[in-house]
Formats: sequence, C-alpha cells, structure tokens
Amino acid sequence: MNQQTMPITRNISFSYREYSNPQELTPEDRELVAIAKEAAKNAYAPYSGFRVGAVVRLESGRTIAGTNVENAAFPSGICAERTALTYSISNFPDDKPETMAIAAMNEEGLTPECVSPCGNCRQVIAEEELRTGKKIRIILTGEKKIMVIETVNHILPLQFSRANLRPNLPL
Repeated sequence: MNQQTMPITRNISFSYREYSNPQELTPEDRELVAIAKEAAKNAYAPYSGFRVGAVVRLESGRTIAGTNVENAAFPSGICAERTALTYSISNFPDDKPETMAIAAMNEEGLTPECVSPCGNCRQVIAEEELRTGKKIRIILTGEKKIMVIETVNHILPLQFSRANLRPNLPL
C-alpha cells in the first residue's frame, strides 16, 4: 500500500510600525524622510511621471540620496533605491547601510499610500544585508501614513541568495 504524506502548511507574516504623523518618528528618521522627498523632486521620470527618492543612512551618519531615472529604451532606467545603494557600495564599501527611506510622488505630490520597493530593489537590498551582515531598516513614506520595516527579509522572505547559486559559498 502506497501511503501519501500530507504537505506541511506554513505561514509567513511580519510586523511593522505604522505612524500617521511624521512627528512620531525620531529626528534622525524625519531627516531621512525629508531627504527622500527632496530627492524624489530630482527624479527623471518623463514617461511615467512617477518620481521616487530614496536615501540611505550609513553607519558613519553619511546620507546617500538616489532617484529613479527613466529611459526611452525600457528597461534601461534605474530605481531610486538601487541608485542610492550602488553609489554607497561603490564609494563607501565599508560604511554599512543602517536605514533607507523611500518617498514617491505623482502629479499631485507625495503619494497618498506608502510605496514599497519593487522586486528588483528588494533583491538588491537583501544582497546588501547579506554582504554586510547587517539589517537595513526601511522607512516607507506616504501622505496618509509612514511604515517602518526592520529588515528587507520581512518584505522578501523567500529571497534568492548566493546559496541558491553555489551551495558551498559561505553566507
């Protein structure tokens, strides 16, 4: 008799903090949110009109801002989160990111709801956490609320990593 095993059902959930007023944030986090909003104004988004700003605060206290940059030859553009992280890695590889703030704007201004990183950006943030061995807090800013997420693992729980490519590489 062939006995079939029952699959195991698992759940993935996470907690985050939600604020309705920016004044509830620490002064350091309010500063990051302000920088992300200003960076969004500098985005080059002639096709979508969707401007995103991201800022990374490094362990040293240095802040690196980035914007999305669109290109008529899709998908040659780059997201704000990857712009900020790649600049920080290229120029300050030993200065580990601690926190990232993200703000998005449309024609009316700051988006009503928080905008979270796209899948590509989540993967890049995950790789940076893996590279540095340090979690990166993520602050998502919208007109109605602000969300603070303690690590990209919460919004990308089943991430692709170097262990998938070469199981013998140390994590």
